[in-house]
Amino acid sequence: MGSSLPQTEFFHNNVISIYATLGYISVARKVFDEMPHKNVVSYNAMIGSYTRDGKDKEACNLFSDMRNQGLVPTQFTYGSLFSCDSLDPKQGICLQTVAMKSGLLFADAFVGTALLGMFGRQGYVHEAFMVFDEMPFKNLVTWNAMISLFGHQGSSDTCMLMFSDLMRTQITLSEPSFVGILTGFQSYQDLESGKQLHGLIIKFGLESSVSIANSLVKMYGKCGDNKSLAEKMFKFVPNRDILSWNTIIGVLAKGKEPIKAIEFFSKMYTDGFLPNKITFLNAITSCTRLLDLTYGELIHAKIIKNQIEKDYIIGTSLVNLYAKHDRLDYAHRCFEEINDKNLVSWNALINGYSNRRSSSSILLLIQMIHSGISPNEISYSSVIKSLLDNKELKEVHSLVMKTGYQSNEYVTSALMTSYAKNGFPSDALRFLQDSKIPLSVIHTNVIGGVYNRTGNYHKTQELYSKLSNPDIVSWNILIAACSRNGDYKESFELFQHMMIEKIQPDNYTFISLITICTNLCNLLLGTSLHGLMIKADFNHCDIMVCNLMIDMYGKCGSVRGSVMIFEEMMERNVISWTVLVSALGLHGYGYEAIEKFKEMEIVGIKPDKIAFMAALSACRHVGLVKEGMKLFNEMKEKYGIDPEMEHYHVVVDLLARYGDIKEAEKFILEMPFEPNPSIWRSFFHGCNRQRTIEQNLL
Repeated sequence: MGSSLPQTEFFHNNVISIYATLGYISVARKVFDEMPHKNVVSYNAMIGSYTRDGKDKEACNLFSDMRNQGLVPTQFTYGSLFSCDSLDPKQGICLQTVAMKSGLLFADAFVGTALLGMFGRQGYVHEAFMVFDEMPFKNLVTWNAMISLFGHQGSSDTCMLMFSDLMRTQITLSEPSFVGILTGFQSYQDLESGKQLHGLIIKFGLESSVSIANSLVKMYGKCGDNKSLAEKMFKFVPNRDILSWNTIIGVLAKGKEPIKAIEFFSKMYTDGFLPNKITFLNAITSCTRLLDLTYGELIHAKIIKNQIEKDYIIGTSLVNLYAKHDRLDYAHRCFEEINDKNLVSWNALINGYSNRRSSSSILLLIQMIHSGISPNEISYSSVIKSLLDNKELKEVHSLVMKTGYQSNEYVTSALMTSYAKNGFPSDALRFLQDSKIPLSVIHTNVIGGVYNRTGNYHKTQELYSKLSNPDIVSWNILIAACSRNGDYKESFELFQHMMIEKIQPDNYTFISLITICTNLCNLLLGTSLHGLMIKADFNHCDIMVCNLMIDMYGKCGSVRGSVMIFEEMMERNVISWTVLVSALGLHGYGYEAIEKFKEMEIVGIKPDKIAFMAALSACRHVGLVKEGMKLFNEMKEKYGIDPEMEHYHVVVDLLARYGDIKEAEKFILEMPFEPNPSIWRSFFHGCNRQRTIEQNLL
């Protein structure tokens, strides 16, 4: 500082502000310390620089020093302190008390808005609303802050009420007003409100705002029953920025067709935009949900090219990607590349090995502990579900108790499940007698599952009769218990009660109910249930539900219904083809069944023993002896599948039933194992039938 410059407080205050704005906080503090006469503005400038940098301790120390100097804090002092992201809630409450005594808390909207923002960041929504409610003066920023806070909490109804109140104040709305309320719309039930707000945005002439348009894309993505509305909205986004692309890619990555997210990722490059970390994270999310890993590997290559594979967030998402595709070697390699491995990174890798039921998950847990990172409930739950050895399970159980997680409901439920799956249901049920562990809904569901697996369905019903707030899993376990116990009427009564309670049924609910319809051979009931499923968006049903529907229609006498379900399926597995072949064969469509079996081979799905059983049975139903023998020979020669007793039985029945007695006898004598009574019974029935036919001809 030259001596020619005027050494005034005004000058020093400006210098502090300039250095603080540029990020040179230490230099700003040096100028501040050298000031001979500090005033409120000086302190405010320095406190503001510390709070912007997240240094709440230094800011609070300066605040105390300021008061000790006899200087009176202003609204800017309190506003800066309340705006500090890292401010401890206890410190915030103490500061609130001081501000209230000074009379500045509600005298100026700036201080009150900063305070409710502090409570909001810490998750104290009720306290934030109390501050808002007590403020005599509220400006647009105050309203927007409160609407945004409720929006991030997903409280769409409260958002709408506050937005309506804001409109009655005659305060001119701004872009953040609409962005805040749009954030609150997060489910299909909010779609209509979202559309109404969209109309209001057009009325206010704000549709050209990029931030509002991006929020509309996100809203339609979250609330729409499909993502086409979000895609349509994206086309109207003016002057798209990187946030626009990240929004649409993020929406599509979580939709029914994640491949579309990759398509937009490519279009982004075409439009001249370079992806950032958020873009790559969304792209990896979509690749995680794809069956093919090719696109994931391409995204990984671009990440390496951008030199961000060592970032812990990107690295963790790559670990998760390869783990989900069962490429644990690649997952481990990506994990090793991460510079700052945190708990989430370790959990992603541990979960990958756990899903493969690999004991390596325990070794990883030990390595994580040795690296100085303490496991949490996710770490323990992942490892526990992979354990197949009771000794290892008890060792991990002991570690859980030492680290204080023995009362955590997720960990204890994982322990209960593993004890039951490993053949120790008594150890699992011992948690039921442990008074130190309060039985939650999760625990009750695990115990109910144990009872169902051990055939104690009446105990399941007794257990849930004491549960006050059952969730969807609870209802499913109870309905399954009634179904397996033959209490079909009670199952549908429970389903009716479940609907009255407005609990949305899921795939597991329908699995139990469809099975009942099949067991009862009740096509009318099955068709009614199918209609209800369509009303509840049948497209959300998974492969297992669709396969059961094909089987139900086939066994209830409607082969047309089976074919219809099969044709509507977006994804099919070997079971899908098998149940269709079985349904066709059961109703005498033998040739069509064989054609479908061949079509299954053409599309690249390898038939298994059960698929061959269905095809052979179809041949038996209509007398396709030549085709049946060809299929049987292909089992071993073409697919390397060793026929079992059931396959031999069907072939013997096929030959004997349609007059090839000598061929059937030869076939029996060449069997690699002794024929069972069922085979001989089919052979002799065939002989008797042939003898009867010959006598009638004479």
